[in-house]
Amino acid sequence: MNNTEFDLAILGGGPAGSGAALRAAEAGMKTALVEPGFLGGTCLNSGCVPTKYLLGASAALPLLDAQKRYNVAAGDARIDFAALQARKDRYIKGARNELHKKLERAGVAIFKGRGAFSGPRSVTVKGPGLETTLSFAKCIVAIGSTPAAYPGLKPDGATVYSAATVLNLKSVPQSLIIVGGGAIGLELGELLHRFGCAITLAEASPRLLPREDPDVSAAVHAHYSRKGWNIRTGRRILSLTTVDGRSVLRFEDGEELSAAASLVCVGRKPALSALAPEAAGLSVKSNGWLDTDDCLRSAEHIYAVGDVNGRMLIANAASHQALYAAEHAAGLVKTPYPCPLVPSCIYGGVEYMRVGPTVPELRANGETVFQSRAELAASPITQSSGQLRGFVKALWTDNVLRSVYAVGHGVSHLLTAASLLVNAQVKRNTPLPLISACPTLDEVLELAIVEKLESIE
Repeated sequence: MNNTEFDLAILGGGPAGSGAALRAAEAGMKTALVEPGFLGGTCLNSGCVPTKYLLGASAALPLLDAQKRYNVAAGDARIDFAALQARKDRYIKGARNELHKKLERAGVAIFKGRGAFSGPRSVTVKGPGLETTLSFAKCIVAIGSTPAAYPGLKPDGATVYSAATVLNLKSVPQSLIIVGGGAIGLELGELLHRFGCAITLAEASPRLLPREDPDVSAAVHAHYSRKGWNIRTGRRILSLTTVDGRSVLRFEDGEELSAAASLVCVGRKPALSALAPEAAGLSVKSNGWLDTDDCLRSAEHIYAVGDVNGRMLIANAASHQALYAAEHAAGLVKTPYPCPLVPSCIYGGVEYMRVGPTVPELRANGETVFQSRAELAASPITQSSGQLRGFVKALWTDNVLRSVYAVGHGVSHLLTAASLLVNAQVKRNTPLPLISACPTLDEVLELAIVEKLESIE
């Protein structure tokens, strides 16, 4: 086997691809990793990690504001935004370099360039000063997705930004229009608002977080309205463009809004155009994502993991799928992908978490759904933070715990315990298989589970 022949070729060096490469190399497979950009992918370089780094570093600002409202604190905490960005950049660069070293130590061959299938068992890699063809016995496609954009709603390089641009700003705009009321828009709006930016948020759906529970949407909407955000929901948008150095948003009804800058975050789309999936006989769905079987294969010897298969566009889900694919390719597992429940959350001043299906998803299977609920204000920890609003809900069918979701300060910390309880299919009126420390936010999770059941309208 020469230096262009591999047991496993992996396209995409994000958390899924790099994790799969390390596991495959550990299993003794000669492994190639192809990545056109920075190792770590969107998650490390322009997504989850930098967003949470900046939110975490500035978390003291809303906490101090909460204590000032109770007249137990005074003064201001000042964070140098440009200095924080520089510190974030150093961290990201260090993490990227460490990942590169880790892959090299494991014996993974790294090819810097864009890979496209040139046959059922070959990939042509083109990059700066590089054009080579790799042959493989098996392959994992982990190229992720790209930001969606629509006519009239595209970053323009002037004042209409993408999320990646916002995460690399050196100064905070005086005002910002956000198009999209999902996780990305809410988290980046929270970040810039902490540094004095006036936020206008436009969401075409009737409510923020339109795929989540209406009570959660209402709580998030109320939180940011109290902070002074101008939130417009249920309004169709005609265009968002730069006019005379400012962002101008036009609604279909003729109203216009203006701000110093704007952010477009209206979802993600497949990134298959340069992959040439037809050359490898991959199965592509009508919506553009790669189709996969119960072992995550899009062809007999080619796996598709993470965003590219459209199952769940979350980095931790991609990593889980990728490790399975690497082990299946190495012959270490032979059973179908187990597809466990994928927890999700939003960070910031008000957080949101969910593990398990939503009410409509449960009802779609003909199940009758009940709920139990506890308020965050019941916790001394919540009381001490000064941010009392929020709740934890549990969803039940046939007296079995099916889902847990929560909204409020710090609820992302409930994800692991909630996942364990839901996956354990806890039953009503039986002892819980865990004991929480006291006082912690986990106690509210326990309280929500043991509270009386209520019907859902």
